[in-house]
Amino acid sequence: MFDMPTPEAESDTGQTVTTDSPYSSLNACPMQCITNAVSNDLMANTLLACGASPAMAHAATEVEDFVGIASALLINVGTLSPDWVESMKLAAKAACRLGKVWVLDPVGCGATPYRSQVCRELLELRPNIVRGNASEIMALAGVTSSIKGVDSTAQSNEALEAGQALATEFGCVVGISGAVDLVTDGRRVLHVANGVPMLQQITASGCSVTALAAAFACLFPQEPLEATAHALAYFGLAGELAARDAKGPGSLRVGLLDNLWTLSEEEVLGCVKLTEGRT
Repeated sequence: MFDMPTPEAESDTGQTVTTDSPYSSLNACPMQCITNAVSNDLMANTLLACGASPAMAHAATEVEDFVGIASALLINVGTLSPDWVESMKLAAKAACRLGKVWVLDPVGCGATPYRSQVCRELLELRPNIVRGNASEIMALAGVTSSIKGVDSTAQSNEALEAGQALATEFGCVVGISGAVDLVTDGRRVLHVANGVPMLQQITASGCSVTALAAAFACLFPQEPLEATAHALAYFGLAGELAARDAKGPGSLRVGLLDNLWTLSEEEVLGCVKLTEGRT
């Protein structure tokens, strides 16, 4: 087990949030990512900066083979087409069959009936982790919510009940992004307060942190709740450090990747803002 020896590690129930620290090299952990056209670059570079080895293949004729090679699978539905949906389903089924960790990012769920249907069909294939914004999680759970394209109009705490219901029904961990990220397995709730608002101005930052959650979870498959929370905290902290010298989203993006590369375990354990609570 890993232990977070920081003041933030104590929950409001008096319990310590314990996990094994993932803040070490991912040792070229092979990742299979089926993601949208907008996010390929930043997602791949995020994973590389953290030590993982991403493959961004999506052809139906080879996705199952890539899943066999990979340690974890990330499926992001951002730019949907029938061919890509076929690949996503084949890959998810292969991951389940092979006992590989797979993570779903239901981008824009609720924006159109087709998108919502695809997200629900993928959810039925039992991902280990689902990570989305509040509006996406609420829509995935069938809760009425407004959504502005792929952007959320709700706060993370507004989606907690929906996230807990999804986690309980599908036996997965649900991460809900917001000013404070929430991560739940249906029973426990971890709060992550790392990050800066300007990250929202970088296209695919949310997509990339979901991929990082998949990478962390492949190292700690028995602790997906903690792995997801630590991935969100790690990415958010890198953003915080980058923001100190950033003049805008462009320089923040560069600094984000640099800090993902250079963050030490000592720096992370001293600055992670992770707590456990009821809501």
